[in-house]
Amino acid sequence: MDFTKQIQKAEEAHRRRNYDFAVELYQQLLELDPDLAAARAGLRRSLKERFDRKKGGKLLRALGGAMPLATARTLRKAGRHDACAKACESFLARNPLDEEGNLLLGNALEDAGHLASALAVYEFLAEIAPRNPEGLKRAGGILYRQGDHARALEYYERALQADPRDQEALKARKDLAAETALSSAQKLTERHSREAIADKEMAVQLERSKRRHMSPEDLQKELERLEGAYADSPSDPDLLLRMADVHEKLRDWPAALDMVERALEYRRDSFELVSRRGDLRARVLKKQISRADKEGDQARAGELEKQLLELELEDFRERVRMHPGDAALRLQLGRRLMRLEQLDEALAEFQKANADPRVRRDALFHMAQCFQQKGFADLARKEYEHALEGVVQVDERAKEILYNLGDLAAAEQNGEEARSFYARIYEVDIGYRDVAAKMEEFR
Repeated sequence: MDFTKQIQKAEEAHRRRNYDFAVELYQQLLELDPDLAAARAGLRRSLKERFDRKKGGKLLRALGGAMPLATARTLRKAGRHDACAKACESFLARNPLDEEGNLLLGNALEDAGHLASALAVYEFLAEIAPRNPEGLKRAGGILYRQGDHARALEYYERALQADPRDQEALKARKDLAAETALSSAQKLTERHSREAIADKEMAVQLERSKRRHMSPEDLQKELERLEGAYADSPSDPDLLLRMADVHEKLRDWPAALDMVERALEYRRDSFELVSRRGDLRARVLKKQISRADKEGDQARAGELEKQLLELELEDFRERVRMHPGDAALRLQLGRRLMRLEQLDEALAEFQKANADPRVRRDALFHMAQCFQQKGFADLARKEYEHALEGVVQVDERAKEILYNLGDLAAAEQNGEEARSFYARIYEVDIGYRDVAAKMEEFR
């Protein structure tokens, strides 16, 4: 069942700071589908915002919610995992930042087989308790099972930053590093990987496929070999992905895309493959755009560029659906929405990304751009100024912000203030855009 509209309604309630309504909507969705990751992640955010805005009474709230947590522990011991998750949610409704409660919720969801929902909880726990290694390790474990080894390794690395002596994380990192060293094109099926690597002939083939500078002739021979192996094992997604790698090296994007899409039929929950499919779709369209430009068919090129924007939007919506707690993905989604002039939706994504300090500055900058395009000059100015906070050197992003602030001041007929913003750019980069002319204009 598609819950997209209901999710959007809940997100809109959250954006308007109607947290009680947003919580209610998310809870209703989770009653219908406990593994709806977008709803589970949204509920975490709304509960946190609601909690942060209420003043005082934290101790009383914590005491009042202690009973559901004790009940949850009992239910988990009895193997009643869905009931345990509901009890945890009852506790977290009043204590959303409780580390133990969030970890127990994630455990219960994982035990119940709701991996997407569990991952959303572990990702939230990583945000509120970055020094707690348990949630980070659990997130890494789920990502590993989903085939997203790169992100799994990232979470285990973060767990080791929290506790450098954690033996579980050390072992997982070692194993993942060994697997990641072999590219996805060289992975063998799980059942036969060790035996195949031990086999001398397969080891030779792997070494050949690992070469970074294979000639087109070598790549064609490798492709023929893989196609022969695939004829004997038509249900092996690893062979499909190895063929996709060869096609990519041959710059045959449509063929590589076809291989990845076929592999996805076997690994529908693989974030890595979903992302790869999106990247390849974009490459196929970009090649078509380039061809149209060379042929002078501007109408065709324009239509393809529009298709590219819509395709990238669809792709990043899917990525965010799979990883709702990833602020960098939300930033990318917001940028696509902004390019298509869907400014309100873009703002919603940037506001969510703003909570992550790693992308906060970019999120604030894009929020300001959206406000500026909507004609809300006061809000745009405020976010631009927030994005400049703590900036010591005037880098490229700072130049963009200062230039836009100058334009806002100029539009308000405040020449002196406009010149002060342009001057900060002029001092470090006289050739930036038309800033030299601006300085003369507001002399």
